Amino acid sequence: MKIASQRFKGLDNDAIAAWIFLTPAVVFLGIFLFWPIAYLFYLSFTAGSFTSDGTSWVGWKNYLRLLLDPDFWQVLGNTAYFTLATVIPSLVISLGLAVLLNRTLFLQGLLRSAYFLPSITSLVAAGLGFRWLFQTEGPVNAFLSFLGIEPIPWLGSTTWAMPVLILLSIWKQLGFNMVVFLAGLQAIPISRYEAAELDGADAWQQFWHITLPGLQPTLVFVTITTAIFTLRSFEQVYVITGGGPLNSTNLLVYYIYQEAFAQFDFGYAAAAAIVLLAIALLLVYLQLRNWGED
Repeated sequence: MKIASQRFKGLDNDAIAAWIFLTPAVVFLGIFLFWPIAYLFYLSFTAGSFTSDGTSWVGWKNYLRLLLDPDFWQVLGNTAYFTLATVIPSLVISLGLAVLLNRTLFLQGLLRSAYFLPSITSLVAAGLGFRWLFQTEGPVNAFLSFLGIEPIPWLGSTTWAMPVLILLSIWKQLGFNMVVFLAGLQAIPISRYEAAELDGADAWQQFWHITLPGLQPTLVFVTITTAIFTLRSFEQVYVITGGGPLNSTNLLVYYIYQEAFAQFDFGYAAAAAIVLLAIALLLVYLQLRNWGED
């Protein structure tokens, strides 16, 4: 007690004030973030469900099941494909829109609002809308028929069902990414572009040598947030495809949901959730490391 008292007296007022303000946040994170993660990690080494029988310790068996489960590897491949096909177009399109809307255009404010609207739209409502658009007798196939193209069974095809989910995810994330890129563009000094013009640099050279380097922190942030958004995708799968057809659109979060709340295999689902957490942390680490090297 005497040592603790001496340490407390050694703190200046700023440090004491900092700990007072940080304590609620630390307690909140401990209760709602660190403790659930720790319990999830513990649960991944158990088998059973929350019934009268309880759970039993099984060690690494759940992780071994994951390694030997072909459905899990198919879901992991689906998730990787879905993430790459969503993140890259979303970054490119939203950056292009941000560069365009950063200039003085007619109805600029209206266009910004229109592009941002999907970000504040319920994903469930958007999923229902996309399911209606791409159903066999829906407007998209009606338009294709008008053009003389055979209707496509979008949601019943193992080839075309995933692109529908990807299109929805890109549309949903586009507005948020565009606004973040706009903020990053407006933070780049105009004097750099004026100096480049005096040196004879064209629009592409200005974009490559001024805009992209100036947007580096923004690019890292948008890449991480978009990747996390796609990795935790659940609503669009649940509403539109239910993981079908033939497991072709089953993503990792939906797979975890099925194992936990349909099969009641909480230990196995927890192990899959730990794998998802590890993938997300790895992506964040790689992005931050590349940013630090640059």
